[in-house]
Amino acid sequence: MRQRTTSEWQAADAAHHLHPFTDFKALAAKGTRVITSADNIYLRDSEGHKILDGMSGLWCVNVGYGQQALIDAATAQLKQLPFYNSFFQTTTPAAIELAELLAEVTPPQFRHVFFAGSGSEGNDTIVRMVRRYWDVLGQPQRKVIISRNNAYHGSTMAGGSLGGMSGMHAQGGVMPDIVHIEQPFWFEHGRASASVDEFGLKAASWLEAKIVEIGADKVAAFIGEPVQGAGGVIVPPASYWPEIQRICDKHGVLVVSDEVITGFGRTGQWFGCETFGFKPDLMTFAKGVTSGYIPLGGVMVGDRVANVLIEQGGEFNHGYTYSGHPVACAVAIANIRLIQREKLVDRVREELGPYLATCFAELAEHPLIGEAQTCGMMGALQLVKNKATRAVFDSSLEVGMVCRGHCFGNGLIMRAVGDRMIVAPPLVMTIAQVDEMVGLIRKCLDLTLADVKQRGWD
Repeated sequence: MRQRTTSEWQAADAAHHLHPFTDFKALAAKGTRVITSADNIYLRDSEGHKILDGMSGLWCVNVGYGQQALIDAATAQLKQLPFYNSFFQTTTPAAIELAELLAEVTPPQFRHVFFAGSGSEGNDTIVRMVRRYWDVLGQPQRKVIISRNNAYHGSTMAGGSLGGMSGMHAQGGVMPDIVHIEQPFWFEHGRASASVDEFGLKAASWLEAKIVEIGADKVAAFIGEPVQGAGGVIVPPASYWPEIQRICDKHGVLVVSDEVITGFGRTGQWFGCETFGFKPDLMTFAKGVTSGYIPLGGVMVGDRVANVLIEQGGEFNHGYTYSGHPVACAVAIANIRLIQREKLVDRVREELGPYLATCFAELAEHPLIGEAQTCGMMGALQLVKNKATRAVFDSSLEVGMVCRGHCFGNGLIMRAVGDRMIVAPPLVMTIAQVDEMVGLIRKCLDLTLADVKQRGWD
């Protein structure tokens, strides 16, 4: 790859590259940030700036950058068998070994996996597999899948429909037989009138009301992220997921856990459903399965569903060219073995997660913060106009984007979801690096507060 100046990279990017979730015209005018290298938890851009990656790439680089074991696994597999498909009654050793390993690290009801290339493809698979399951059982009318507002389940047509992002729905609509209930976001919907646990039960009751409204005989499944990631790291009350499980069991509805963000140690357990105490029938995964080094996703299929699909026979007319890609599977094996060898899940649960929670509790004292939440190595800070009343800023001010700008300008990747500032850093961080990140967050909050006062927004 030839060397270019930053302006040359930016010009070429603007001329040819359309970015995800982007105002193309605005980005072309501003110019992209060009990331050229990375090591451990740090990035380098084309200007030579060192940046602490507080978002693990895009929720995915769980083991950090530059892990030689993953690089070697990809290289060896590329030399031996760079690609073959899983069609034509064919498989590869890497796909088989990864399937075995996933059955080992996932909850005990999961013994089968369907491979895809991403979380979006995994959730497309969920839609078709759920409906195929009910067809085989002689209940084809059970097609409705219930999701939540502000959920994120990908950006393909099915994934975007399952998600609850209004901006996505406005640009393509929602597929039939997918409906949404309100999210379990206490700060937005419950703080005025309910304790956190009371609110959790109330939020779960919205699911039962929707099932009754539609008719349980028409509802196929409920899908949810254990923690809503892209929606702003919305950590539900402890009472929420067990009640969701009870309601689904009562009405015979399948439970789908979207673990694309929360899987592979992020919450302090291997999977978020274990952290929140529920037992899904299907589980979407991606991102952390390879730590983002190679694209891979899929669906863990619980015994309830797998036994029906296998024993009843008949072709499942679904799949992808890259299902079980051998290079991706080889990297995933190396990644999971590294997580096991370094005991990263235990470390998140016992050391890093509790320490991050303590640090965020201290950040909660900042004048701009109305709520701080963490779950393992995920955290959120809600920016507010008035700390005493928790009154929020006018959304048109985009205070979160002001804060994000200070983060970028001071060597920190921290994401803004509206006025909610979120992090999901690599699981290999040291305590000193957590301190470094939190120090940068505090500095950027101070700079944002100064801007708010200077502009008269307070």
